[in-house]
Amino acid sequence: MSESAIPGYTMGTEQLPRSPVRLEDFELLKRTVLFNDEDVKYLRLSREVLADQIDAVLDVWYGFIAANPFLLRFFTRKSDSQPDQAYLARVRQRFAQWILDTAAANYGQQWLDYQHEIGRRHYQEKNKTDNVDSVELVSFRYLIPLIYPITATLKPFLAKKGHDRETIDKMYRAWLKSLLLQIALWSQPYVREGAY
Repeated sequence: MSESAIPGYTMGTEQLPRSPVRLEDFELLKRTVLFNDEDVKYLRLSREVLADQIDAVLDVWYGFIAANPFLLRFFTRKSDSQPDQAYLARVRQRFAQWILDTAAANYGQQWLDYQHEIGRRHYQEKNKTDNVDSVELVSFRYLIPLIYPITATLKPFLAKKGHDRETIDKMYRAWLKSLLLQIALWSQPYVREGAY
């Protein structure tokens, strides 16, 4: 599926607001988490490794969410508290692209603007992209703890193409650092003005 055919995928479009986090600020965040050119290299290698496994990765992640009703509720309809399958399917398409975007490691202004949009879609803009009537926001308290299940369950997929343990570990660490950076960016809309 092409990026333009993914419902609600707007990276690189003019409809995105500019991130309030400047590229210079993002560089400081990268330094804070020790993200460097080697991480870019291993993220890009992981893209090759994961490209044909994305559905399997998403099956694991969606299975984890489905097994935890307190997480699944963010995808339920207000009217009957049941999972909105169409909503889950649209988010899944963007989630698949998010894997590719993360692993492409092209972390310039367009990517930074889209990370801001992802944060807004978890908070004040939730439900608008897909025109759904679900809970108003994703509770902030779950964003940070989700780093572990996402990265831990990704590691076996990184090991499926015959790379040595050191290479697998470097891909895994690059993913962990990238996710830490992204959660820091997604957190911005939740933080009161002047405190970010």
